[in-house]
Amino acid sequence: MTALSWIGSLWLAMAVILGPVYGYVAYKVGYRWILIIAVFCNTFAMMMASISTQIWQLMLTQGLLAGFGASLVWFPCISAPQQYFSKRRGLAVGIAISGSGFGGLCMANIANAVNSTLGVGWSLRVVGFINLALISFAACVVRPLNPPPPVKFSQSLSFKPFRNKQFCILFCMQLVSNFAFNVPSGYLPSYAKSLGLDKWIGTNLSAISAGLMIVGKIGTGMVSDYVGRFNTTFIVTTMVGVVIMGVWYTATTAASVWAFASLFGIMGGGFLAILPAVLAQCVGFAQLEQSNGWLFFAWFFGGIAGQPICAYIIEKNDGAYQGAIIFAGVLFLFNGVLAAILRFMHSGSKLFIRI
Repeated sequence: MTALSWIGSLWLAMAVILGPVYGYVAYKVGYRWILIIAVFCNTFAMMMASISTQIWQLMLTQGLLAGFGASLVWFPCISAPQQYFSKRRGLAVGIAISGSGFGGLCMANIANAVNSTLGVGWSLRVVGFINLALISFAACVVRPLNPPPPVKFSQSLSFKPFRNKQFCILFCMQLVSNFAFNVPSGYLPSYAKSLGLDKWIGTNLSAISAGLMIVGKIGTGMVSDYVGRFNTTFIVTTMVGVVIMGVWYTATTAASVWAFASLFGIMGGGFLAILPAVLAQCVGFAQLEQSNGWLFFAWFFGGIAGQPICAYIIEKNDGAYQGAIIFAGVLFLFNGVLAAILRFMHSGSKLFIRI
């Protein structure tokens, strides 16, 4: 389990590797060429993964190269809607990020169907062809509101955003969350298998959770525009921890596992959507590109180490998942405390205000 978990971890880490230098790359290369390079990286990675026979080969293709390609897609596609909207920024970002929910809902079932009929190799090739089509479309339509401002490479590595205390809290929330967020998404199918549940349940848990993340991302973005983005950040962050500790930890039946997958999809999707939406309020538009890069680079550490840590905890507990569940739940509850601090930095002692 630990060796295989490194494939996903490398992908998660590489998916944000562009963060610290994104402002420089956007200025020198431009959104269109970033996405054109992403088309090649993602498609080539899946094709090479389809003929891989060793774990280290999958680490290089499906982990490193596909992850780097994902980084090239992520930053332009998350930065653009933040620039075009102000009053409805939460909804705009939620809709943009909901694409990953649609992908998770569809791709899991497509890959599983192809795998059961044509084998693993062709399932990876089909994913590669889908990447080719969809990222090519993104390369044609995704544009910044204004041309990225001139920036030197040395400036792109600036730590200036960290002078902002609110940004430091957001960065810590991202850093902590990625050690925990991928525990349910990565281990829920194997958890269902450990309970002896039907194979169909394990196969579809992640897909259903990803599908409900669409609801969570769009719904949270919409709600945050009315009740306040800082209020919403505190609510959804805390609720993810409550759902993990209160529902998943006690889930031993098919119904309770389905309940957790559904609740985590909604609340977890909301968490993913709200931090980019609240970022502009914390740093302002002048620092948005650079802050975006650093904010999502915080995922690097949890991405590369989160799943292996949980795999180690599970193996040390003879295959029991409770230790990993507690690990994820406590981290998200701690994030809820950080979200409360961030909220009160804006509102002061006032409790019932839109902020």
